[in-house]
Amino acid sequence: MGNHSTIIKDVGQLVEWLAKGEKPAVDWRIGTEHEKFLFHRDSLRPVAYDGDSGVEAMLHALCKVIGDNATPIIEKGKIIGLKDGDGGSVSLEPGGQLELSGAPLLNLHQTCAETGRHLRHMRAVSSALGVGMLGIGFQPKWRRDDISWMPKGRYRIMRNHMPKVGTMGLDMMLRSCTVQVNLDYADEADMRRKFRTSLALQPIATALFANSPFKDGKPSGWLSGRAHVWTDTDNARCGVPACVFDPHFGYEQWIDYILDVPMYFLHRGEDYVDVAGKSFRDYLAGTLAGFEGEPPQMADFEDHITTAFPEVRLKQYLEMRGADSGSWANICALPAYWVGLLYCDEALAEAEDLVRDINADDVMAARLSVAKDGLRGKLGAHDVATLAKKTIDIASKGLRNRGIFDDGGDDESGFLQPLRKVIATQKTPAEVMLDLYHGDWAEDIDQVFTSNQY
Repeated sequence: MGNHSTIIKDVGQLVEWLAKGEKPAVDWRIGTEHEKFLFHRDSLRPVAYDGDSGVEAMLHALCKVIGDNATPIIEKGKIIGLKDGDGGSVSLEPGGQLELSGAPLLNLHQTCAETGRHLRHMRAVSSALGVGMLGIGFQPKWRRDDISWMPKGRYRIMRNHMPKVGTMGLDMMLRSCTVQVNLDYADEADMRRKFRTSLALQPIATALFANSPFKDGKPSGWLSGRAHVWTDTDNARCGVPACVFDPHFGYEQWIDYILDVPMYFLHRGEDYVDVAGKSFRDYLAGTLAGFEGEPPQMADFEDHITTAFPEVRLKQYLEMRGADSGSWANICALPAYWVGLLYCDEALAEAEDLVRDINADDVMAARLSVAKDGLRGKLGAHDVATLAKKTIDIASKGLRNRGIFDDGGDDESGFLQPLRKVIATQKTPAEVMLDLYHGDWAEDIDQVFTSNQY
């Protein structure tokens, strides 16, 4: 990542920072992140930070379960996460959702093993405290006011700013959960191909993984309530950056986009200074109000880039951000989908051809279409269900071409099985749940917590 204290003198340094993410194909890795809701098993209520069975107690207990390799992450005397000693970390989302940010791993067999190890550790801790873990994209029952805010300084600033720029930002923070995968690129041209293709196809992933049809204890009318809230969180930092569809798109255009994303905060020691809505361009020019003449450091930019929330984000790797959290198998299926499409030259070329006629406006419209209708949505002139099947076929080929086998002789394409089932049944996880809700569950929302518990 370079020296965090390096003074930024010009945009060229930021372009160079992105270029430092380039890796030859042999060094490409897979990093998977997944969030889950915590709830008290007796009451189903969300878990607060404090208390004998609160998030704080869980994080301390998780450190003990992991053992000597675990290192707690402390902010102002409070534990807010931990490093697991295997290259991954557990972090705390605004409403008490816990996230595993996985290590950069070589293959999907390792990725799924990491997921299993983490969830087993979490089950050991949560069971002892009477806590359950829910794998779903949006809180199905509890309202914003029922959910406690976690003690992280950046969240206080975001919490104050969100209602000024959108109607659903606080829902995103408190009531949503996602699974995402982080992937590498070889050079600027490879980044461009992968970014454009994955951004164009992000609505397909949203549809395939749609798993959040409930809100406030009843069906919301959206198959992905998580995707819906992102459409009015903060349009200055979310959605579909049109620059990615420019044929000459590269690092410099991306830096221009990021510099136009309004700031949230500056991190100084353990404190977060509120600069919400102000301009990083002004900071770079030495004219940021209150910080005149103080040049930004690389650490400030690295913080700032994490506050842009488009459907695909470029840091020193590409992050696919368009999927609901879901079942254990789906946590493994999401990276399998994108690795299959993007980490094989033949597959990437086929995926590019599939979406060659798609533009930024098509993707913006499709975000709403798939959030509401899933596989019945539209992406440009394409039916989502048809595109989804084609992408899964391409991803399967890409994973088979990688030829990476586990001890039982299976390649990575087996991790796509949950998606093949979605295509075969033409039912997203959300629609399977809705059928149960209106059928066997007799419209009892509490059944969601049992059915979707890890």
